[in-house]
Amino acid sequence: LRRQKLSAPEHKRGLEAHGGALSMSHNDTRSFFNFSQLVLSAGNLRSPPVLKHSKITYFEVEILDVQSKKQICIVDKVAPSSTLLDVKHKFHKACPQWYPSRVGLQLECNGPYLKDSINIQSLAVSSIITLYFTDLGQQVGWTTFFLTEYTGPLLIYLLFYVRLSTIYDQVESAKNFRHPVVHLACFCHCLHYIRHLLETLFVHKFSGGHTPLKNMIKGCAFYWGFTSWIAYYINHPRYTPPSFGHRQVSFAALAFLMCEAGNHFINVALAHQNHSGSKACFPSPTYNPFTWLFLLVSCPNYTYEVGSWISFTVMTQTLPAGIFAFVMVIQMSLWAQKKHKLYLKRFYPEVRRKAAMIPIIY
Repeated sequence: LRRQKLSAPEHKRGLEAHGGALSMSHNDTRSFFNFSQLVLSAGNLRSPPVLKHSKITYFEVEILDVQSKKQICIVDKVAPSSTLLDVKHKFHKACPQWYPSRVGLQLECNGPYLKDSINIQSLAVSSIITLYFTDLGQQVGWTTFFLTEYTGPLLIYLLFYVRLSTIYDQVESAKNFRHPVVHLACFCHCLHYIRHLLETLFVHKFSGGHTPLKNMIKGCAFYWGFTSWIAYYINHPRYTPPSFGHRQVSFAALAFLMCEAGNHFINVALAHQNHSGSKACFPSPTYNPFTWLFLLVSCPNYTYEVGSWISFTVMTQTLPAGIFAFVMVIQMSLWAQKKHKLYLKRFYPEVRRKAAMIPIIY
């Protein structure tokens, strides 16, 4: 009995210890369950990806005056994909008195003017780009330039053709009979400038560039002045017909019309050098006989232009027309030689054996 009584407390302590162990294991199970629920609710244990921010480098364009070398302004935050035209627009916002077409920018003081299509990143050596500014003066578009230059001669010649009382004596004009060459000369002269106007509107493709206003004034003074001089003599009541009469007039008029047709077809060929629209090759002759001149010269449009005025001079047999034709020969030959050098750089194998304007000679 004593042993049993003594063992009873020990049994009780053993039961208490067993119960404590059971309670501890139950608590551990509950805490593990709660921990697992927490982990599941937290989602993925992996660290979130690090966001990589793309770094865009902006340029600063410092614009200096080409003469004084003083800073005019700084165009900041210029994106690498920007063009020089974008820089000019931002420069115009900072300096409203200089609109983009009036701004000439250079990398060096004596260097060439940069084109508007140049990417600004191609000019960058560092984050700061220095450009030199030149005021090009008031500008006009090429379409406006040619329309103004060619409309004047057309209207001026017609004013002399109708023999206004402010130009000629009306009594003398009524007495003298007009030779048919006078009417033919008016038709040819008007045809020449109407063709120029239509080609300016529908054939020639201008890149949107500009030219100084003073150049347009010079061109208008040249063409308008010579037209007034030529028209005054041809439409004068005392005008005398050519020396060889009808044969001379007919031959010269036919040559004039052929040169006008050839000039038009050459301009069309230059505007559309091939059917794919690519300008990577020199224009080649087609089935049209007027384009065969491409085989001999690199600038056949100037050849036909000079031929038109020489034919007009022979047809009318007047000194002003002859002087104008002579000046045109000099001017066209200079333009042709300059363009021929450019063709040699771009299309050397195709152009190297050709003359610039006059076959075999020049």
